[in-house]
Amino acid sequence: MVTFGIVPRVETLSSSGIQSIPKEYVRPQEELTSIGNIFEEEKKIEGPQVPTIDLKDIDSMDEAVRDKCKEELKKAAMDWGVMHLVNHGIPDDLIERVKKAGQAFFDQPIEEKEKYANDQVSGKIQGYGSKLANNASGQLEWEDYFFHRIYPEDKRNLSIWPRTPSDYIEATSEYARLLRGLATKVLSVLSLGLGLEEGRLEKEVGGMEELLLQMKINYYPKCPQPELALGVEAHTDISALTFILHNMVPGLQLFYQGNWVTAKCVPNSIIMHIGDTIEILSNKKYKSILHRGLVNKEKVRISWAVFCEPPKDKIILKPLPEVVSETESPLFPPRTFDQHIQHKLFRKTREELIT
Repeated sequence: MVTFGIVPRVETLSSSGIQSIPKEYVRPQEELTSIGNIFEEEKKIEGPQVPTIDLKDIDSMDEAVRDKCKEELKKAAMDWGVMHLVNHGIPDDLIERVKKAGQAFFDQPIEEKEKYANDQVSGKIQGYGSKLANNASGQLEWEDYFFHRIYPEDKRNLSIWPRTPSDYIEATSEYARLLRGLATKVLSVLSLGLGLEEGRLEKEVGGMEELLLQMKINYYPKCPQPELALGVEAHTDISALTFILHNMVPGLQLFYQGNWVTAKCVPNSIIMHIGDTIEILSNKKYKSILHRGLVNKEKVRISWAVFCEPPKDKIILKPLPEVVSETESPLFPPRTFDQHIQHKLFRKTREELIT
């Protein structure tokens, strides 16, 4: 078996013909009881379902129609913190180009992809990679990925963007530009939902100049023992917002009201998560939901996650004064975005050392 650096590429493991996965990929016993067959899980129609929000009326000339659309988005953000967005304004053909380009990159031989390899140990996090163990138990996730900053344009490093396929840079750049506009639209609705002025949340997360969009293309190869592994372990996103495309293979699960709920594959939708950043600013009025990714034996799953993140040190994240009161005290201490990241990593490692 070929390995690269410290961690073997999961794709290499998957294509090697192994019948059982290495122990580093096996989840703890308490998690295994909740991991089922993702295709069966997606078929379930009883119980709660991730909401679908139709944005076609968000700019309607009719105020009542417009307000109804905004109210539905706000309610989903408060109740679930995740939703399928349809009629989001990003052309279907552009989304198909983005997905085709990302898939074409991963369809290349591993040797070609290695030319774009990152080096997490030295801090070079952009590029092609696999998860390093960052927890006390040394566990790994069943995924490879490609990670890079895509917006603002002046903060990109095009030298590490894939040159193959030739459409990758153009399609991804245009998608980033339109997605940034969608983020503004969503943030304005969420601001109004808190009784704030329309541009407030956008300003609080860095505005047009400082809010960073980072894309992570997650590649989940077929897994010989999907009942033992996770593509991505349970976590909440640190971002302000996260937007996700996928190749219509199910895998995303949300922890809602004490149970894991499987997200349906909704055609032409973008999945949107509220991240920790907005949860903090709203004093938990908007939810950052715990979620994870399952894998399967039959189909490769690919997802395109774009994390909209505030600058690491320029902004202090804390509940906004307007959302706290004598009866609703602040639920989060003031921290920079970087301090929030470090807090989550430290807490995770500490919990695993204790348990």
